[in-house]
Amino acid sequence: MVVHDLATFVKNADYEDLSEQAVKQLKIRLLDSLGTAIGAIEGPPVQAIRSMIDDYLGGTQLSTLIGGGKTTPERAALYNSALVRYLDFNDSYLAKGETCHPSDNIGSILAAGENTDIIGKEFLTSLAIAYQIQCRLSDEAPVRDKGFDHTTQGSYAVAAGVSRALGLDEEQTANAIAIAGTALNALRVTRTGALSNWKGLAYPHTAFGGTHAALMAKHGITGPPAVFEGNKGFMDSIAGKFSIDWQNEDLERVTNTIIKKYNAEIHSQSSIEGMIELKKQHCFTAEEVMKIDIEIFDVAYHIIGGGEEGDKTVVRTKEEADHSLQYMVSAALLDGQVLPEQYRPNRIEAADIQSLLQKVEVTPRQEYSDRFPDEMPVKITVHLMNGQKHEIEKQDYEGFHTRPMNWDTVTQKFIGLAEPYTSQKLRERIVNTVQDLENHSIRELTNLLQKVELVSHVSTNQKEELKR
Repeated sequence: MVVHDLATFVKNADYEDLSEQAVKQLKIRLLDSLGTAIGAIEGPPVQAIRSMIDDYLGGTQLSTLIGGGKTTPERAALYNSALVRYLDFNDSYLAKGETCHPSDNIGSILAAGENTDIIGKEFLTSLAIAYQIQCRLSDEAPVRDKGFDHTTQGSYAVAAGVSRALGLDEEQTANAIAIAGTALNALRVTRTGALSNWKGLAYPHTAFGGTHAALMAKHGITGPPAVFEGNKGFMDSIAGKFSIDWQNEDLERVTNTIIKKYNAEIHSQSSIEGMIELKKQHCFTAEEVMKIDIEIFDVAYHIIGGGEEGDKTVVRTKEEADHSLQYMVSAALLDGQVLPEQYRPNRIEAADIQSLLQKVEVTPRQEYSDRFPDEMPVKITVHLMNGQKHEIEKQDYEGFHTRPMNWDTVTQKFIGLAEPYTSQKLRERIVNTVQDLENHSIRELTNLLQKVELVSHVSTNQKEELKR
């Protein structure tokens, strides 16, 4: 059975199997994701989840909530994963037919790893397992064009990573993966048409479900052993036949994932960088623009450009804005940056950006589609009212695997996102702990994350206590 081969891979994986580069990149992605989590702590959907947890707490308080408090592991997985995901500023992996965000698994593995008090090496191994499984399933078993969301493959990854962090045996791990894979097959409508809060909460829900599946398996609940290849299983019902030799898989796929430079959907990154560079080079203003033409690869066109997944010139919410190439490129031109502040309601509703985004036309270009995902190609042509036009062509951006971000750059991104909610001392302690994680326990890290300040809801005395 495939699920047992996968469980053997999970059980046999060892920290010593990780290359020095893989360890480095896992730490970079952990710090990057903690920054996006802390920066999202006052996001309305995240606060709604926190309110729900507080209202229905119950259970043993075993796992830390970023920003203070504890709850059960699966609820901590839900909340902390929502923090990592809400800003849409965490890492990505590009396969030919699928795009995913493997750092979505971090919240679950933190919750499970704190529960069992694992050391940093075991956390990094568990995280590498989740990255490998989600990325390889995205390579070999894409589901987007069949109407399913990328969280579908994530269900196998999160259950596997959590099982390893909880110390489950092979049979328990197989059951956890089987339960999660059978139960958590999500529809792609999550990211098409009028976008809702669910866009940012779909994977946190998968994190909750995958963690819950592992906890059930730990207590003896079994799952369908033929979840992959069986009658009406994953292959038969959704993915089609595929093969991955788990006995010969390594833990290096994290080195092919990419980090966002801008707070924007991943396929927009080279376009945003290109627009900012073009404006700096030619010094034109939005008021001078008659039209902006963007030629881009087909995946970007369909997901954020107005192709198969809906009109992207109707932008009313944060969720719609960060999945509209028209909006994001307009923000880059008007503001010279695309960060969380570009998604505040008053910025989204402003007349200047609503007018400019209507002037952006996005079309797919076959040559660029053929080069994706090895490149992220785009050509931007800005037509001005005076008849002049300015062009730029890009093949990647800073953060793509051809131009990876280094530790210092990601640290600066972390500081920028975390600064409103942390003291300098706390930020330094988090950065240093992540950088030297193999010599720390996960509880040491989660103890620091508990000190993050929820500004709108923390009293002055509590703030002083959190800073100490």
